[in-house]
Parts: sequence; C-alpha cells; structure tokens
Amino acid sequence: MKVIEVNGTELANCVRDARRQDVILTRKGKPIALLIGVKGMDLEQLQLSVSDKFWKRVREWRKQKTITRAELEKRLAD
Repeated sequence: MKVIEVNGTELANCVRDARRQDVILTRKGKPIALLIGVKGMDLEQLQLSVSDKFWKRVREWRKQKTITRAELEKRLAD
C-alpha cells in the first residue's frame, strides 16, 4: 500500500501507482481517499462491490438455512 499526499501530486501518477498497489491519498497527513486498481473487472462488478443494497441481500442469503444436494434433488423429483 502506498500513501501519497494529494497536494502537489498528479492524478495520472496516482492512477499509475494504483494499477500496482492500493494508494491512499492524504491531505495534511489524514486519509481522504483510496484508489484501487480494477483491471479485469467489468462495470457491473464494480457497481455491485459498492452497493449497500446488494451486500444487505448477501447477508440475508447467508442467514438462510442450506440444504444438501441430495435433499435438493429429492425436492425436485417430487
């Protein structure tokens, strides 16, 4: 992880660095933003990764009771 003071730096340099490692931008020594590389990800993946609604639904799914494959097959056969 690289830490860069935002004053006196160029965005292009920060983006270049973010392709290799996460970059924390600071102002007067305090973090104000995080830049991360997203190469290989599509727009939908990026939107979902920051969607509160999506992650709320994932937490709900994880609380649901699971069933075995055998039980699923039995239910589908009935």
